[in-house]
Amino acid sequence: MPLHQASNPDQADQVSDANPFVGEANPTYGQPARPPRDRLADDPVPPEVAYQLIHDELLLDGSARLNLATFVTTWMEPQARVLMAECVDKNMIDKDEYPQTAELERRCVEILADLWHAEDATGCSTTGSSEACMLAGMALKRRWTGTGKPNLVMGSNVQVCWEKFCRYWDVEPRLVPMEGDRFHLDAESAVAAIDENTIGVVAILGSTFDGSYEPVAEIAAALDRLAASGGPDVPIHVDGASGGMIAPFLDPDLQWDFRLPRVASINTSGHKYGLVYPGVGWVLWRNSAALPQELVFNVNYLGGEMPTFALNFSRPGAEVVAQYYNFFRLGRSGYRAVQQASRDVAMYLSGQIEQLDEFRLITRGDELPVFAFTTSDSVQGWDVFAVSHALRARGWQVPAYTFPENRQDLAVLRVVCRNGFSHDLADLFLSDLRGAVKTLGEVDRTAMISGPSGFHH
Repeated sequence: MPLHQASNPDQADQVSDANPFVGEANPTYGQPARPPRDRLADDPVPPEVAYQLIHDELLLDGSARLNLATFVTTWMEPQARVLMAECVDKNMIDKDEYPQTAELERRCVEILADLWHAEDATGCSTTGSSEACMLAGMALKRRWTGTGKPNLVMGSNVQVCWEKFCRYWDVEPRLVPMEGDRFHLDAESAVAAIDENTIGVVAILGSTFDGSYEPVAEIAAALDRLAASGGPDVPIHVDGASGGMIAPFLDPDLQWDFRLPRVASINTSGHKYGLVYPGVGWVLWRNSAALPQELVFNVNYLGGEMPTFALNFSRPGAEVVAQYYNFFRLGRSGYRAVQQASRDVAMYLSGQIEQLDEFRLITRGDELPVFAFTTSDSVQGWDVFAVSHALRARGWQVPAYTFPENRQDLAVLRVVCRNGFSHDLADLFLSDLRGAVKTLGEVDRTAMISGPSGFHH
């Protein structure tokens, strides 16, 4: 039989004094009362308790890997995560204090300039594409020489940051509506919206509504003809939040970047298909002439003179370091492989969904690895919103929403395929989608017109 030795009560007391949790059944969950949530507690709690209780609350969040709504990176290599942890305390604005972090930012700008075929570009990192778009819009407005109320021409499919820019900087948004099967801006509609007070045209390389590229080269050619005929000479800003990190690798012959003289500036999100955790963005101008120098501040900060153009000042350097890690680690062929894998999964999924009688494709993921689909005419009694809710029961977050003005009759589901969303996960998603369709077809159909899924574009 096993032998047991009674513990020494004096020793137990000594250990308990050193660590108040020794001997308790569960030091985290056995607390007699929890600290308040909406005000500071009178006393601190042990770090183990604080961690576990907050960790448990966050279990109620959806799984980031099963989130097919977000464009934002949800997986990075362990080595990149280590680098980010090592740099989390570095302030990106402190160029003199962290000169090597600043050097990595400079290298990233040079790498993007090379990818986007700029010979003398100037640019910077930002907290994301929203800030990058604001900066690009400010430059367009400052370069404009009109005398009336400035306006900015763009499709109604633009991300909301452009509408924010127009409201914050008192610019009239000329939102070109969708029409029929045209779901984004085209050359003809862009030119029709321009007048002498237009500060620029925003062309989107990868619409968030359906993943399609806008025809930047065609828009540029139309603007060239307009200027040559005596009309306004209007620059283009390319919002490449997603496509700016896809097209250079998968569509190298596509003319959309600084190869087009009409393109004055480009932004992208490092934290989308740049493959970095949020939040980092980038904005580049063709040359220093495209960025009015009166917008650039020279700041004497921490002992050094530093030019800066940003809406934010202090922000972490970890994401910039992670961006350089990806550029250095993957190179051209690595990025090409990663992006091609995402596009392959998107086109595989869309092809399988196209074979289901209940759905009709809007796009198929052959530009951005993103596609949209809607219900077919054969479906009665349930809609895309019901599908979105049914998939959520299995953990999948798939947004359902209506298109903007003029096509609000069209409601779609959209799937974003990112690095880490494998063919295996795609097959599991297809199985659950088929299961959702089967269930919706069997239950009381009068309850299946369910309304918006809670997704906000």
